[in-house]
Amino acid sequence: MYSFWKPEGIPPRTLAPGVTAKIASGERMMLSLVTLAPDAVVPTHSHPHEQMGLMVSGTMEFTIAGETRVLSGNEMYFVPGGVPHAAKGGPRGAVALDAFSPPREEYR
Repeated sequence: MYSFWKPEGIPPRTLAPGVTAKIASGERMMLSLVTLAPDAVVPTHSHPHEQMGLMVSGTMEFTIAGETRVLSGNEMYFVPGGVPHAAKGGPRGAVALDAFSPPREEYR
């Protein structure tokens, strides 16, 4: 089965205060367009899913396994399953596109 989505037609899901995601999912992969308000925080967490992301706009502090980097432009990141990670929106916020495999059932 195939699908087409426009982000403006996907209802946002609140992940943390000031952090929303618009989610599109297939059977074995999932995309999440994440918007972080300025200085909004995604607390440290982990999940069994692999996660890859691409910065769309703004800046974001991203911490993986204790290492923090400020990401912007078209920078990408990868988080193996089970590894602790966290994020914080920059002074003007951020938008990132995350991919998960397998899909996160709690986000469907």
